[in-house]
Amino acid sequence: MWRRGIVLAACSVFITLVIVFHAQIPNSVGNLGSLTETFLPCVMLLVPVLLVLGLVRRSATALIALILPVVVWLNLFGGLLTDKSGTGGDLTVATHNVNADNPDPAGTAQQVAGSGADVVALQELPGRQVATYEKSLADRYPYHSVQGTVGLWSKYPLSETRPVDIKMGWTRAMRSTVTSPSGKVAVYVAHLPSVRVKLHAGFTANQRDDSADALGEVIADEPLERVVLLGDLNGTMNDRSLNGVTSQLRSTQGAAGDGFGFSWPASFPMARIDQIMVKGVEPMSSWTLSATDSDHLPIAARVEL
Repeated sequence: MWRRGIVLAACSVFITLVIVFHAQIPNSVGNLGSLTETFLPCVMLLVPVLLVLGLVRRSATALIALILPVVVWLNLFGGLLTDKSGTGGDLTVATHNVNADNPDPAGTAQQVAGSGADVVALQELPGRQVATYEKSLADRYPYHSVQGTVGLWSKYPLSETRPVDIKMGWTRAMRSTVTSPSGKVAVYVAHLPSVRVKLHAGFTANQRDDSADALGEVIADEPLERVVLLGDLNGTMNDRSLNGVTSQLRSTQGAAGDGFGFSWPASFPMARIDQIMVKGVEPMSSWTLSATDSDHLPIAARVEL
């Protein structure tokens, strides 16, 4: 019983080492470190597999070894499993990558607006569908601006609205001041470049990383104390390559959410690459909305200004 399952026990030790030392996995080889960090919470899915194999092998060694990755994973991510949402808040925001090929833009717009959000950010807006989104949201949101392929709709006045250069060659980010009854807040909307996993190139995230650095520099120069970032960052809070942004802002899901709040892919969410991040405001609640005809799930949060 004790001699059997040595290989399974070694797998548990390996998983534990990946969780503990993920920051030491180099990005110099196919951005392997960032790829690991993107799906780091999902490493726990390997534990039930090893558990079943250990039971089949009747190996006490393999079963005991499973304690290591479980304890380490809970130490790192256990806090996300509790419900940290609270009551209160004076501004509700929502963000959604609507998908350029969305077959029902009007329905998607109405569904996101139905969340009761005061401010809605949309990404991946194709030019041919912008008018549809504008018409669908006009009744609820008297103020809006579309910059390139991103847009912002608000119940409150917008000012100082401008595109933000994230080094892509076309506009996929913007900034605006929302003047709410509780005060002004700088709202950024961003859609960072997509990433892919290719056999010959690994995790192709270099362009995204450069855009994240550019966005971080702009946010660092923001004169308003209250800042909200809404958008598809094509990366998670664990990914070191987004430090230019994540070092300045905190995630509403981590501060006031219930669970991981995975947003992609909509059919089987495995990562939270859509983000609501804040500075100078207090997150009160954060949640994922029901699926639309997009490949992303919309997310929302309530904050206290």
